[in-house]
Amino acid sequence: MQALDELTKNVRELLERYQALLEENARLREDSERQREELIRTHSELQALQQQNRRLATANMLGYAESSEEAQKRLNALIAQVDRAISVLRR
Repeated sequence: MQALDELTKNVRELLERYQALLEENARLREDSERQREELIRTHSELQALQQQNRRLATANMLGYAESSEEAQKRLNALIAQVDRAISVLRR
């Protein structure tokens, strides 16, 4: 009878550990998903900042001594002009 009690105790302990591992696994999966989403968001922000940096560097090369906001507006206007010129040439 004692062996059966010991076996029952061991099985119960094993099931408790298994349940704890399942819960930890679920928590780790959620944490991993949050980190993946954060990485995607951070990567997107990085790309936007890199694009802004390229635009500002181009504006600086063109010799504009304006604020970065004004330089970006001017650069956007230049890009729009180039886009219009390209569309006219394609006709």
